[in-house]
Amino acid sequence: MENLELAIREIKEKLPGMTLLENEPMSAHSSFRIGGPARALAVPSDVTGLTRLCAILREHGTAPFLLGNGSNILFPDEGLPELLLVSTEKLQKIFLLPDGSIYAEAGVSLARLAAFACEQGLTGLEFASGIPGTVGGGLRMNAGAYGGEMKDVVDSVVYYYLPWQELFEIKNENCRFGYRSSIFQQSAGMAILSAVFRLPKGEKEAVSAKMRELNERRRDKQPLDLPSAGSAFRRPEGYFAAALIDQAGLKGFSIGGAQVSEKHAGFVVNRGGATAKDVHELMMHIRQTVWEKFQVALEPEIIILPPDYKLVDDSPVPKRNRVTETGMPTE
Repeated sequence: MENLELAIREIKEKLPGMTLLENEPMSAHSSFRIGGPARALAVPSDVTGLTRLCAILREHGTAPFLLGNGSNILFPDEGLPELLLVSTEKLQKIFLLPDGSIYAEAGVSLARLAAFACEQGLTGLEFASGIPGTVGGGLRMNAGAYGGEMKDVVDSVVYYYLPWQELFEIKNENCRFGYRSSIFQQSAGMAILSAVFRLPKGEKEAVSAKMRELNERRRDKQPLDLPSAGSAFRRPEGYFAAALIDQAGLKGFSIGGAQVSEKHAGFVVNRGGATAKDVHELMMHIRQTVWEKFQVALEPEIIILPPDYKLVDDSPVPKRNRVTETGMPTE
């Protein structure tokens, strides 16, 4: 705690232009609309500011937690008094590279990325147009929908390796993408800054029509009118989590303000006034009930905080190429 306070003091002194929100309620930064105050939330204006911020934290033995849209996170009711979060919301650069691929920073929303691809007459990102996350978060969990995943479209990723305070580039084949997983989850200290997406040419009108079709399907089937964190559980091998929950008779079941969606059993929604405790207890009840009825273990897809934030200096680092200080891909 003392180290964090010293780090915050130094951030104010050395990075006076940095937006630093102290004792910030995380309910304002979560799609669940749940969560008490974090000690501080820093919002760097660019990649350089983010790396300078992380260097200060490192000097004081403090690890940051990078935050995108907060669309798949459950923050605790009591808050995170010993944690500084770093928002990527201002990392918004996106443009077409000379070879026709797309460069996008971590804070770009997946909806904006998909729309940009459509404008360029590129296909392959239609599945992402309705996912309420960012490039950074989407790559970290290999987000996917309707048969598409981030691993299908990304060429390379630039990340900042916190233990070494250096920038690296990693190619798709080394990212260890799996179902809702990647090396960025499996190895501590890899903060995604940007990515390059390589997509085939398509017809703009056909791409746009496909995006509209998929978004209409989402609106029809998912409870988009209520706060949630998306799918509550990962898909167990050989099954569908929503079907198991529905067959267990849990659709509409609630604890406090948290409820299994009446529209889609795979979602836990905030009906109003739900606490993190309500959501957690409801998810544990779902897991227990499904196990008792079907002997299938459901694993949360939602990130439930707090985990262990301590940096691991000897985390495995894959083969990679150096990049420029600003995080732009090198030749």
